[in-house]
Formats: sequence, structure tokens, C-alpha cells
Amino acid sequence: MRYSLYFFATFVFCSFSTDKKAYQLFDNTGKASSYDKLLNDAKKADIILFGELHNNSVCHWLEAELTKDLYAEKKSGLILSAEMFEADDQIVINEFLAGKLSDKTFKDEAKLWSNYTNDYKPLLEFAKQNHLKFIAANIPRRYANLVYNKGIEQLDSLEPEAKKWICPLPMKYDASLKCYRDIYESAGGHGGENLPKSQAVKDATMAYFILKNYEKGKSILHFNGSYHSNFHQGIEWYLKQEHPQLKILTIGSVEQENIDTLAKASNNLADFIICNPASMNKSY
Repeated sequence: MRYSLYFFATFVFCSFSTDKKAYQLFDNTGKASSYDKLLNDAKKADIILFGELHNNSVCHWLEAELTKDLYAEKKSGLILSAEMFEADDQIVINEFLAGKLSDKTFKDEAKLWSNYTNDYKPLLEFAKQNHLKFIAANIPRRYANLVYNKGIEQLDSLEPEAKKWICPLPMKYDASLKCYRDIYESAGGHGGENLPKSQAVKDATMAYFILKNYEKGKSILHFNGSYHSNFHQGIEWYLKQEHPQLKILTIGSVEQENIDTLAKASNNLADFIICNPASMNKSY
């Protein structure tokens, strides 16, 4: 009798327990997908744009896992790149990867995000351990701020040395793209056209440095905030202006109360969409 009660209790517990998932992957149509499918498609891509939620630990964990798994396939054929490092810090990154700088010196010299240690240092360390190139792809923040405060035309007056860290000027810009139109409308006109243009110059600069470092037969895995590549715009739009033949894979990230079904508004957000519970603890 004692054993019968035990097995009955076990059955009841298993029957009514809930499987709590940390995330669910979907394809661009909203159909449930898998990490294996994402990895297989990523292996075939020239450029992978991994759109993260900056404070989401699941995104950062998946970035590290995808990096490791792509490296296992491609070895030195993998190049890493990130929004989180500004282009004028490239020499500092190169010196760190070459073992010429201590952690402290690197932190003192580079302009690092507040969540660098937990979220981005593991990626940089992986590149260092495996002798991979790591691209500091973003425009220096001071120049994006210059665009926001005084207009895109102000970039023309910069010193030639400064322009090395920005996409070639004049920059292409399409104000009708959803990503820039939404920024303008959500701000209620605050900042005028300078606001979406300050976003666009980041996208254009990241695309420029990705293409500058791209080598045929290799793959670039680039990490960026999801908004920079959502709906195949932003960075991807600029990449395709120069090289429409490139195979680009995009990964987007969203949060929902229930992650079993992707909200229709997120269909076509990316080739693969990471759906995270809204209740997930934030990394900052």
C-alpha cells in the first residue's frame, strides 16, 4: 500500500507540473523552431546578425553558445563583431587579443558598456583564446551624439583621422524605412530627423566595418541590439546596398508573457526569433 501511494503521488505531481521554458525559438513565420535548425542555417551564412535584448541573460548565453558551436565548425573561418565596441577602440582590442594588455589596462583604455564583464568579456576572451579577429564595429558615441545634437552634416567638418571611424560620407539614408520612421514617430518629433539619423549612422557604420572585414569563405557573427536588424532593416539594409548577394541570417529577440505562441506582430522580425518570458530576471 505504501508503494501504491508513492507511485500515485508521483503520477499526480508529474501530471500537473508545468514545464517552465527559459525561451522558445520561432522561424520568421511564427512556427516553433529549434537551436539545431538555427545553427545549421548559421553555418551556411556569410554574415549572422544576432539581435539581442541588452539586459537579457538568455540572449547572452545563446550568443556564447552559438559562438562556440560555429567555431567548432569553422575554426579560423569565424570572425566576431559587435555593436558594443566603438571603432576607434579597435587597436586597443587588437592589443588585448594579442596578449599585450592586462585586463585592467584594457578596461582603463577601452570605452566599455556597464555590463561588459558579465555579457561581452566572455566573447572577447573566446576570441583571444582561439586567435579570432574581433571587430569593434560601432561609430564612436561622440559622433552619433553630434548627429543627434547638430545634424548629419556636422560629420563633414571632422578631421580626416576622425572620419576613419565612420561610414563613408555622404551616408545613404531612407527615412521611409520602418525602423527609422518608428523612432521618429515614437519620439513625437522630439529631435526631429536628427534622432533617426543618429540611429542610421550607427547602422551604416556597423555595416561598413562588417564589410571591410568580410572575407569570402568566412563567416562574421555580429552582435547588436535587436532593433538594429529587426525586420531585415538597419544594418542588413546597409549591407545589401553594397553587397546584395551576401547570405545574411538574422536573429531577433522579443519578450512576451506567454512564449508558447509568437505574437503576430513579431512575424518576419528576423529569420529566427528568440522569445523570452517577460518575467525573466534582467541582467541589469
